[in-house]
Amino acid sequence: MRKDMPRHIPPASIAGGRMFTAFLIKYAEIGIKGKNRYLFEEALVQQIKYAVKRCEGEFKVTRTQGRIYVEALTEFDFDETVDNLKTVFGISGICPVVYVEDEGFEKLGQDIIKYIGEVYPGMDKTFKVNARRARKNYPLNSMEINSRIGEVLLDAYPGMRVDVHSPDIMLHIEIREKIYIYSETIPGPGGMPAGTGGKAMLLLSGGIDSPVAGYMIAKRGVKIDAVYFHAPPYTSERAKQKVVDLARLVSRYTGPVYLHVINFTDIQLYIYEKCPHDELTIIMRRYMMRIAEHIAKETECLGLITGESIGQVASQTMQSLAVTNEVCTLPVYRPLIGMDKLEIVDIAEKIDTYETSILPYEDCCTIFVAKHPVTKPNPAVIRRHEKNLEEKIEELVETALKNDELIIVR
Repeated sequence: MRKDMPRHIPPASIAGGRMFTAFLIKYAEIGIKGKNRYLFEEALVQQIKYAVKRCEGEFKVTRTQGRIYVEALTEFDFDETVDNLKTVFGISGICPVVYVEDEGFEKLGQDIIKYIGEVYPGMDKTFKVNARRARKNYPLNSMEINSRIGEVLLDAYPGMRVDVHSPDIMLHIEIREKIYIYSETIPGPGGMPAGTGGKAMLLLSGGIDSPVAGYMIAKRGVKIDAVYFHAPPYTSERAKQKVVDLARLVSRYTGPVYLHVINFTDIQLYIYEKCPHDELTIIMRRYMMRIAEHIAKETECLGLITGESIGQVASQTMQSLAVTNEVCTLPVYRPLIGMDKLEIVDIAEKIDTYETSILPYEDCCTIFVAKHPVTKPNPAVIRRHEKNLEEKIEELVETALKNDELIIVR
């Protein structure tokens, strides 16, 4: 930790959030967006409104002078609200706020004494005051507020000390229409607000990788749709429900996910019948990409997303990925491409998809995998063997697309 950064006070220190009725929302990248900044701020406001709808209580979300505030209008669950705000991409920090009316400096000093006493009871800590005077008609400037509030706290709490370099408590005071007081910044997920970066189609399986890939691309502001390839009776309804559950977990971060369920059984069986078995995975993967791209174009997506990582399995060698890419005209985004499994699992655990991903319901890729799949496929050979499918494959693909089952997952 840098010496000029305040130490993080754990949430337990804020008395279960009982005294807080609002949150100041901080953002990072949005602040450098220039003339388009207001568009990103408004998108962030909309995503915050979506997140707090999942919470107990009613909230008002406002944007003013480079600040976004979430104000509780009724009783609410502090921890639940913070947990939901942590799912909003674009938020870099969540600051629990107490706001008071401007009734003179003496009253402000009393309010600050009460705040410190309730938030940090019985703690002899170092502190620094950081005032910001957005309302210029306030009779004291920022430096004067810092100095005088420091004196008030030292008189009220003799055990406290000033430390301007590495304080235990960084006490922020913002002078606006009302006066806002806060001292903790709970980390947010960062990134960009959902929907500000276009839309892409995620190939979502029941494994660990693809939900993480969707999460990572969504963090850059991309709206996520998804396609799942189902193969009944070889894959069960429980396997399908597992994917729906994964989409629902991802949707906490991305907003509603439009999940397209494609019955892939007849296509897989036809490939199994007509093509060399060591090439099954590659050829099936190529048809999945073709179908996903067709749906992506129909729904105005700008690219495909997969959870592939170089060398993880036979279909993810450099040669295999090149052969898979060959059938696509849209860009294919692979955010996990250079990550190892442990890194991917860490993210899956952080976003709560891991436990669902490891449930023992197999997807269509694992059911039809060959014992010895080709790891360095030759694209010319693959194209030649795909000619074995010419009699029926277009009809089967058309039928699969016609029977696309759309599930809107929230």
